Amino acid sequence: MKKIKISYNNSNEIAYITLDDGKGNILDAVMMDQLLELLDNFKDMKTLKLIIFKGEGKHFSFGASVEEHTRDNCGDMLKSFHKLFYNLIDLAIPTAAIVSGQCLGGGLELALICNFIFCDKTAVFGQPEVVLGVFPPPASLILPMKIGQAKADDLLITGRYIKAERAYEYGLINRIYDDKESMNVGVEEWAIKHIAGKSASSLRFAVKTARSIFNTTLLNYLPMLEKYYNEELMNTEDANEGINSFIEKRKPVWSNK
Repeated sequence: MKKIKISYNNSNEIAYITLDDGKGNILDAVMMDQLLELLDNFKDMKTLKLIIFKGEGKHFSFGASVEEHTRDNCGDMLKSFHKLFYNLIDLAIPTAAIVSGQCLGGGLELALICNFIFCDKTAVFGQPEVVLGVFPPPASLILPMKIGQAKADDLLITGRYIKAERAYEYGLINRIYDDKESMNVGVEEWAIKHIAGKSASSLRFAVKTARSIFNTTLLNYLPMLEKYYNEELMNTEDANEGINSFIEKRKPVWSNK
């Protein structure tokens, strides 16, 4: 089953990747494998200048599959998910996310790795992992770099959601549009004006150099946080309780250990 759609614009210089897995566009193992395969194909597309991620329907993505966060599955899940980040770093092709509705958890992390984030007024952003007793490794590194430590702490430690206007105030997004239709048109116009006229190879150098510290931080520390998640967090009672209670649709009972 295909869980992503791909289309191209401006003589195949702009690629649109649409997450398409029903209401929540969940980033499960199948979708991640399809994304990884697609990104691998992009290595040979030397004229590709921009990758744009978006969600089918009303929402961008509810995030990664909670069922795949269980102790038995989280190792493979995190390995595949983090490979998306490493591959995007390696490609060094400019990226953008265009967001409607909910952009949560792993969905927000996918948007965060992008160079640009655009949204409409329906957008809601959040890293609610702590509510489930866990934490988001990529966001724990990227949010402080993008919006500063204080604002990152607000999202990572409380797990609360913020709407489009607050996200703009935080510096999380580049522009807000009135609705999804105007956003799609506006971002396409922006891409043609600011990206398409430039050299594809020079854009890759621009991305690599502009993100020297950003990329080095992720490449050095994301494996450490992945190990910390798998070997320490998932050996706590509460991390497993949080995940299991969500799957069982009940309120968690914390033991605080």
